[in-house]
Amino acid sequence: MSIRRTCLIAGIALAFDLMSHAAAETTAQVMPETMDMLRHAIATQTVEGKDKVPEFAAYIASKLESAGFAKSDIEIIPVGRTAALVAHYRGSGTGKPILLSGHMDVVAANPKDWTRDPFKLVEENGYIFGRGTSDMKTGLITLVETMMRFKREGFVPGREMILVFSGDEETDMASTRELAKRFHDAEFLLNADAGGGTFDADLKPVDYEIQAAEKSYADFLLTVTSPGGHSSEPTADNAIYRLAKALEHVAAYAFPVQHDEITLASLHAVGKHGSGPLAKAMLDFSADPNDAKAAAVISADPAYVGQLRTTCVATMLEGGHALNALPQRATANINCRIFPGVSVDSVQATLDKVVADPTVKITVQLPPPVQSPASPLRADIVSAVTATVHERFPDVEVVPGMSAGASDSMYFRNAGVPSYGVSPTFSKPNDSFAHGLNEKLLASEVPAALDFWHGLLTKLAK
Repeated sequence: MSIRRTCLIAGIALAFDLMSHAAAETTAQVMPETMDMLRHAIATQTVEGKDKVPEFAAYIASKLESAGFAKSDIEIIPVGRTAALVAHYRGSGTGKPILLSGHMDVVAANPKDWTRDPFKLVEENGYIFGRGTSDMKTGLITLVETMMRFKREGFVPGREMILVFSGDEETDMASTRELAKRFHDAEFLLNADAGGGTFDADLKPVDYEIQAAEKSYADFLLTVTSPGGHSSEPTADNAIYRLAKALEHVAAYAFPVQHDEITLASLHAVGKHGSGPLAKAMLDFSADPNDAKAAAVISADPAYVGQLRTTCVATMLEGGHALNALPQRATANINCRIFPGVSVDSVQATLDKVVADPTVKITVQLPPPVQSPASPLRADIVSAVTATVHERFPDVEVVPGMSAGASDSMYFRNAGVPSYGVSPTFSKPNDSFAHGLNEKLLASEVPAALDFWHGLLTKLAK
């Protein structure tokens, strides 16, 4: 046998050996790298005002490049003081791409108020603590790690996958709007920042929710003005009193009960696995949406009232200009989460009727609210998510759900891209403290998230 042929055979054997090794890469093998990236992510204070998002985006880009992404396939898009990150994972087919969404920014955290440093990843008692562990740097980093792992494995998807990471989801969503403008022709979007699984108090899995709808977000400013004057000469025309009366009317009003197939399926699934009056009310309402008694029980729970109706609540208040002067101006912000299919204009009209005072001016705050129509429940997505969840928890029910809050998905839905929240993690109700003190996530959910992304994207992108 010639030396050339011997070398060729040896080279082929080595190539097959390397491919075999790459294919055998496991979640356990990539966990150290994942945790290193997560530590870096938590330490990078991507809060509003610190201008750290572009730096964090550059870090993610460098990690993707180290795994084999071409520089030309990665773009950091400056948007004001923040940025968006786009990374293309090229596929072999010509179909529309799949978008993979997440956000790089986090809500501010004051270290003085926290038990631990919010910008240092700490693991204690089976949890990881730090700002972003729950919302949503764990989901982001495990998704990035999965893309890197795919590259090392030599995986070639049938359709292109595109990472679309925003930089100000928690504030203005300007980077989200830019991304939706650029990538409005995708097949669908998977959002790591919505949906997900629920554990009960004993860490038994209850259900997994695919977010297929979310409520529209709108802020309305109530403004009252009056001539003012000296505080020693009070008049009946007091801007603060008139605003307070208007707020009392808003507080006393409840928007009509509503439902759709998504909320009914979600309430039925939660009620079926629960106990007590709330669980019974969920089952009763899902069976008969006209059951007023069941609706009242559900509405009394802050975690579920948003599933039944549009909600509007006062969130900020300002009035007066001097301690010894009658107020010339008083304002209040009313934050509304609007049920899918209900227009912003109709909510504003309702507030006008409820306030019942033409001297109270009601205006829509910027940025303009975005209508977010529900996404169709695609059989291929539901099937792939269900199969992936069942690889971990075979008996868990997978149901559609509606978020009461807003996510990046609303701009993509508005642009015509079907969007689905498929967070890779499970958590106990009210256990994450996202946006609050001592944010945390079960440590077991990090490797579980890696398994989830690898399994789900292998199914959907092949």
